[in-house]
This record gives sequence, C-alpha cells and structure tokens, in this order.
Amino acid sequence: MELTEDKLLRVADLARLKIRPSMRDNIRQSCSNILSWVEQLQKVNTDGIEPMTGMNIEALPERFDEVTDGNCVEDILANAPEKDHNMFIVPKVVE
Repeated sequence: MELTEDKLLRVADLARLKIRPSMRDNIRQSCSNILSWVEQLQKVNTDGIEPMTGMNIEALPERFDEVTDGNCVEDILANAPEKDHNMFIVPKVVE
C-alpha cells in the first residue's frame, strides 16, 4: 500500500508529530513498506488456528498461598544492632 504525503501529514497531525519537509519522503516510504508487509500478513490463511495469548501453552506450577511467619526470627534478629523480646529496638524518631 502506497502512503500519500497528505495521509502521512494527516496521521502526523493526529499523533501530534512534526515532520520536517526534508524527512517526509523517507518516512513516507518507510511507512509504505510497513503497510505493504501488513497487507501480506492479512493474506495468510489462519482458518482453524486458535488465537494465542502467549507462546507457552503449559500451565505454570502453582503453590498453596498461605501466610506464615517464616519461622526464622532468630536468623532475622541476628542482624539487628539491638533487640528485645524478638523485636528490633530502634531510636525514637518523634518526640
């Protein structure tokens, strides 16, 4: 499909793009090539082919979603500069 300069300028206006006159012919030709490629894709027979949402058809493994505390309080508090009763001790910020 050949894209005319008028259509190119119309699309550029709708997209709020400014195209310098020196670039118009190059951009018009590139867009025409893209539209020709899309025309070729439209000619491909896709009867009987299911639409795909992605390349992987296999389901991903799932795990049961349960809330736990991790059972690693000692490991976490080992990095704390100060601790008391399984809690971090931090300096007072608001007076």
